[in-house]
Amino acid sequence: MASKTTYPIDNVLPQLKDALLRRPAVVLHAPPGAGKTTRVPLALLDTLPSKSKIVMLEPRRIAAVSAARWMAKCLGEEAGQTVGYAIRFDSRISEKTRIEVVTEGVLTRRIQADPGLEGTSLVIFDEFHERSLHADLALTLCMDIRKELRQDLKLLVMSATLETGPLAELLGSAPVISSTGRTFPVEERYLGGLQGPLAERVSAAVRTALRETAGDMLVFLPGAGEIRSCAQALKSAVDLSENALSLHPLFGDLPFEEQERAILPSKDRRKIVLATNIAETSLTIEGVQVVVDSGLTRVLRYDPASGMNRLMTVPSSRSSAEQRKGRAGRLGPGVCYRLYDKITFQSMPEHSPPEITTSDLSSLVLE
Repeated sequence: MASKTTYPIDNVLPQLKDALLRRPAVVLHAPPGAGKTTRVPLALLDTLPSKSKIVMLEPRRIAAVSAARWMAKCLGEEAGQTVGYAIRFDSRISEKTRIEVVTEGVLTRRIQADPGLEGTSLVIFDEFHERSLHADLALTLCMDIRKELRQDLKLLVMSATLETGPLAELLGSAPVISSTGRTFPVEERYLGGLQGPLAERVSAAVRTALRETAGDMLVFLPGAGEIRSCAQALKSAVDLSENALSLHPLFGDLPFEEQERAILPSKDRRKIVLATNIAETSLTIEGVQVVVDSGLTRVLRYDPASGMNRLMTVPSSRSSAEQRKGRAGRLGPGVCYRLYDKITFQSMPEHSPPEITTSDLSSLVLE
């Protein structure tokens, strides 16, 4: 039983199917909210040879599982039947599975174990604009497979913000198909005048948002340490029980069950989710109408002095800030509080640099 809900991506699905039938690679540009992650794989199933598979690469575990479960639900099934997933320490795949949603390391290891990707007709790279080392490597390996072993292997690269021209050229002048998104207007409120440590500024912004707005709240922070500090500051400043609030952390190393609790709707309490950039793309957190953006992100950068990668906290890019703001407009009109001023926003880099340009490449070479 397919979902009857329509998405903006539906308007370009016929064009996408035709392009993939005629060309070996296609680039799909679709902003957050278009529906590309869950609509595209299901729509492309009937264009592939019977019993062949689609493998879709997702950059994060929680996004991979959520996408697989939602697609399975659209078909009236459980994950592990037509649609399954494979992530570190967990998988739901059977002989019936024709769409496998996997994380980046899983795909790399699969290619190493099966250099021809036998039985796979299409590899989809979702959220490619994040440009992780694993995604870049997996795309390179798939291009090599197609060149040397499998000319019938199709590649589809999907991105929300990436400049598509160079990518299309890399893929042999691949056609670029663009879709509109579906977002509601989001009001911007700049709070650059707040002073003090990050936890105090975030706590003040959240309290302001609680007074001025309704709906669940998503707070973007650079890392797990800041999430814990802000959670403690909020618990000290706000009586969560008295105000019917629930507080949820969301970051990559969190136990999977706790990540799920953060993204599932809360029925009787207003939810505040303190998240890293894990929540920028792919994941839809039900009920969010308010975003608080710290303007910071944590990245791996190569340190020439030590000869190693180290984590650094840096300003986020404008494209990242816009994606964060957009999370408040998925379900209806929303509000985005930014802990910086408009001049700071305009001075941010347009895009985050690809990981391959800033990290130690030893692991890439070894792979």
